[in-house]
Amino acid sequence: MLKRLSELRKKRDWSMQETADRLGIAKSTYAGYESGYRMPSIQALADIADLYETTVDYLLDREVEKRPKIELTELLAAEEHVLILDHSPLTVEELRDFVAFTRVKRELKKDER
Repeated sequence: MLKRLSELRKKRDWSMQETADRLGIAKSTYAGYESGYRMPSIQALADIADLYETTVDYLLDREVEKRPKIELTELLAAEEHVLILDHSPLTVEELRDFVAFTRVKRELKKDER
């Protein structure tokens, strides 16, 4: 967590004082979080995650990054996203083939177990 706090703060180009002010805590308290001298409470973790627009799991190194999950079958129906492979957009037919291929491959893996 300590590494993530420092990275997130520096990414925004905030000082420890600015960050502490945004959280409504003392600079020494926040510095203690980054140094590992102090462990934030559950509420403080939630506040920090909100401030950095991430998750508590990300702060605690329980997930690599916060990424939206998109159901591929929903993507096929929506026209707001374009998937590109080798510099060319995939057609709906290619996306359907990809879904079918992946489902078959997953079934084959299940059978191997």
